[in-house]
Amino acid sequence: MVNVMKTITQSPTEPAFVQNPYPFYDRMRALGPLVWWNDYSMACATDHATVSAVLRDRRMGRQIPAEMSPAPVASRLGFDAVEAHSMLELDGPDHMRLRGLVLRAFTSRGIAILADGIRSLCHEMIDRFPSGEFDLLDAYARPVPVVTIARLLGVPEVAADDLLRWSNAMVAMYQARLTPAIVAKAEAATADFSAFLRDHIARRRVAPGGDLISTLIAADGALTEAELISTCILLLNAGHEATVHTLGNGVKAMMETGVRRSDAASIEEIMRFDPPLHMFTRWVHQDCEVAGEKFKRGDQIACLLGAANRDPSVWTMVAQFDPDRTGPAHVAFGGGAHFCVGAPLARMELQIALEVLWARCPKLALAEAPVYADVYHFHGLQQLMVKDASGGGVF
Repeated sequence: MVNVMKTITQSPTEPAFVQNPYPFYDRMRALGPLVWWNDYSMACATDHATVSAVLRDRRMGRQIPAEMSPAPVASRLGFDAVEAHSMLELDGPDHMRLRGLVLRAFTSRGIAILADGIRSLCHEMIDRFPSGEFDLLDAYARPVPVVTIARLLGVPEVAADDLLRWSNAMVAMYQARLTPAIVAKAEAATADFSAFLRDHIARRRVAPGGDLISTLIAADGALTEAELISTCILLLNAGHEATVHTLGNGVKAMMETGVRRSDAASIEEIMRFDPPLHMFTRWVHQDCEVAGEKFKRGDQIACLLGAANRDPSVWTMVAQFDPDRTGPAHVAFGGGAHFCVGAPLARMELQIALEVLWARCPKLALAEAPVYADVYHFHGLQQLMVKDASGGGVF
């Protein structure tokens, strides 16, 4: 890449940035639609128009150009093997084939079937809320998405704690705070998760059900076992991680502003206002020009979703949580060929979870100031301590 754009430096693990990255995004955006982030050695799209364009540009993709594939790293061979078959990291025919098979389970009808179960699950979780102060993430925001994904896949719900642990360990590989200890935990989690799925897939080959795994096994152009395992891991990791952060961030925003709603507009505003994923990268596959800057095959461009969603040229009062605002769609679900396949399920989960929460717990209040976790490129809370403001202590 010909580096003529302006540059900026900011550690993504610096505490002030972790707690509030939006002022940094404002400074970046003021420098131009593309800015070179020194800490990543990467060009970053900063505004809504440029991020949207890069996400949809067919000259780019998620798959690393073959000539740039890194040498295998012994400490992460299992994790990388799973990633190699993940549709998130593929482009072209392989991506289209895998995505098309998964989309069969994400039809409006297929998603709607899960609604009653999600609602019952939300009530069940609230029935278990302890008296006094407690962490809403552990009590509600984490179990609801992971159990929902388990039901979609058709794996035993009793494995939810293991699924959550494996997912958290693997997703940590995408975070800026990566260390050898995190890599080792992710590698171990990958082995355990893969073994669990391999056993369950074998059972479903003999006794299929109405779940996604059975659907993928029976599909024309069926997936290999490696593709099945990678697809199931992706759906759990991506679907669970993003939904947990979105629900936590959304409840925080609503308790801080007093706007307690669960309609579709409120869900979209949560995603715009404080999205769960702030950076999503693209590899340049063909030489091209973007926003006046020239790029060559093998360059990378980071789409700053968190910055694009607060672009003041698109929306007014961008730092205000306003479910009644109008304007174009946010980019929290990505765009183009890799637009989130689970977006319909995530929207429904969030809407039901908030609807039940506010109906059952109208006096829920913050017990202490929420703290964001050091998980960039993601953006989500470390914990969300709440209490019953009515003083009753029983929900």
